[in-house]
Amino acid sequence: MVEILLNSVGLFLIVCLGYLTKRVNLLTKADGTALSMIIVTITLPSVVIINLADVAIQAQMLILILVGVVMNVILIVAGHVLSKKQTMVEREFLMYSVSGYNVGNFGLPFVQSFLPQAIPLMSLFDIGNSVMLAGGSNVLIESLSGYSKEVPSLKNIMRRLIRSVPFLCYLIMLILRGFSIDLPNEFLAMIQPIANANTFLSMFMIGLFLELRLPRADLTLVARLLGIKYAVGGILAGIIALLPLPLIVKVVLCLVSLGPLTTFGVINSVKAGMRAEVVGFTSSVSFLVSLPLMTAVLMVVL
Repeated sequence: MVEILLNSVGLFLIVCLGYLTKRVNLLTKADGTALSMIIVTITLPSVVIINLADVAIQAQMLILILVGVVMNVILIVAGHVLSKKQTMVEREFLMYSVSGYNVGNFGLPFVQSFLPQAIPLMSLFDIGNSVMLAGGSNVLIESLSGYSKEVPSLKNIMRRLIRSVPFLCYLIMLILRGFSIDLPNEFLAMIQPIANANTFLSMFMIGLFLELRLPRADLTLVARLLGIKYAVGGILAGIIALLPLPLIVKVVLCLVSLGPLTTFGVINSVKAGMRAEVVGFTSSVSFLVSLPLMTAVLMVVL
């Protein structure tokens, strides 16, 4: 338990370090954008490859892909039902923000530090999650809101997925391991240091993007959104904890349920018309809320 707490504090300090470098003008948000590209195209794919390299893919594990889709749908429907009194822009902001699971930029770096054996299961979950984030969520949200917008087609969703380096790594490794094909140990040894850098870079990037200033008039909306996101996530985590599932699967699903806002949620909320400063502030606060909640989950179940 002490080790989990110390690791969590270490991650928080990395976030603070990133934020501090921005505050003293050593680095800027633009550097965070460049860093995110390094993470998404280099370090995160390396984590996926390393941690799926020797996994024996079983049929029941593939259910996690479907679970990733279903849990996204649950969040979107909950956001739709609980936002009926809001304006159209606020409703879409709420549905986009509460939906999706931040696996790549937060979930995987988190378990990489605490529970590396959970990465293969979280990676399978993220395949279904990625399908929704790449456009599936847009289709459902636009259908529920009844707002006339261009809905992403299946072709556009697949095009976005194919351009995603982490998703391609998921898919390739899933196929290789499905046929029990091993990658050369020399190749894995070469990319191991790159994978090791993922946790630090991800948490440092979060610090660079951290925004903690917002007009008081918008705080009520932010509080409502975060209240819905973590209340629904907490209920899902509680239900999952009671299901007859292997402990490691329970841990993975509980952790992702309490994760922060996704990058796609931020992007789509701004596209829907919500002010960027409100979205950025909400996203930042969600990271600060999720870190202690996910740490608490590990301390309780492990």
